[in-house]
Amino acid sequence: MAVQTADTATPASTAAPDFGPAVALSCRECGERTPLGPVFACASCFGPLEVAYEFPTGDPEGLRKRIEAGPDNIWRYAPLLPVPIDVTDKPNLNPGFTKLVKADRLAAELGVTGGLFVKDDSGNPTHSFKDRVVAIAVEAARNFGLTTLSCSSTGNLAGAVGAAAVRAGFRSCVFIPHDLEAGKVVMAAVYGGDLVGIEGTYDDVNRFCSELIGDPIGEGWGFTNVNLRPYYGEGSKTLAYEICEQLGWRLPDNIIVPIASGSQLTKIDKGLQELIKLGLVEEKPYRIYGAQAEGCSPVSAAFKAGHDVVRPVKPDTIAKSLAIGNPADGPYVLDIARRTGGAVEDVNDEQVVAGIKLLARTEGIFAETAGGVTIGVLKKLIETGLLDPSEETVAINTGDGLKTLDAVAPTTGPTAVIRPSLDAFREAGLA
Repeated sequence: MAVQTADTATPASTAAPDFGPAVALSCRECGERTPLGPVFACASCFGPLEVAYEFPTGDPEGLRKRIEAGPDNIWRYAPLLPVPIDVTDKPNLNPGFTKLVKADRLAAELGVTGGLFVKDDSGNPTHSFKDRVVAIAVEAARNFGLTTLSCSSTGNLAGAVGAAAVRAGFRSCVFIPHDLEAGKVVMAAVYGGDLVGIEGTYDDVNRFCSELIGDPIGEGWGFTNVNLRPYYGEGSKTLAYEICEQLGWRLPDNIIVPIASGSQLTKIDKGLQELIKLGLVEEKPYRIYGAQAEGCSPVSAAFKAGHDVVRPVKPDTIAKSLAIGNPADGPYVLDIARRTGGAVEDVNDEQVVAGIKLLARTEGIFAETAGGVTIGVLKKLIETGLLDPSEETVAINTGDGLKTLDAVAPTTGPTAVIRPSLDAFREAGLA
């Protein structure tokens, strides 16, 4: 597979690249280092690359105060991200620092006594956590002089790229499966960029994008989750940073994360490890749990079978934002779940809808189907004894339920339809 390099792109700026504390790309398999560039695979072993840093050390209290004095978005963590220190001066959607909701009513419903929180990322600019990862990818695209932002997407990423591209002054051209939820299609298209439906699954879309990167047509393109993936993935670390800061600079006992590609879960773990190493939180055991929909649960199946290899599946679930049948980070998710003492579990579509409704009626948070998966899995983990309800737990809601109305519309509607009179109200049993 041909891989785009910075030399092939038409530069948008003559400024020297500035990646802050980032110093190289490191292979997650063999450890070999590669210079920072728009590449995603190790030249020696073809393993995935991630960003390596030289962080400031020796003054955790000073770093903590610096972070706390920053803006109320992900750029408060600029000293820990591959972005220039003046990132706040550049046009960006500035996502992040979303609410950590103390979910006491949900906790009572589920029998959680150790404290339950919902990290509600539906409050981001395009109403999903994807704004975090795209914000970092945009800064990488600026540094590499790229001209077009693109992605393969199950919906949320398409909208996030479309919006961020407009704000930052890039052209956008994004690719989605042809049968996505209507709400996500509209949200991706409304920003005016090119939106292309591909006949097939997300995995078909992703393969097409990989081919496009190796073609002259893709020259100057930044695919946020392909050739910019090492930088893009770092945006998910900010969820870990925010959770710990919002808890008073401490680690929770358990975190439950929905799995699509698995990148969010692995980067949350990376963020927690960085906070520990920098002395920003006190080290203690924590468990990370992965949540999948039964109709696309290759990581859960591998975990339960004790396998290290994740076998691809053909997705068949209402949770389309998680419908990645061949998750790139699947093996790393397995490693993290086992290392931390967590697990990977799945729920069926009926349980997904029940999870959406449970969160809505207890905490007033309307989650998309991925959030229904997370809450459904939380409930199942407690019922099966895999999660201790006396411990503190954070569940992540990655997006807004308005994007996936079709999932709940058939079973959700008016309590009653009555004549405009008090007698009719009484007759309906509502008085």
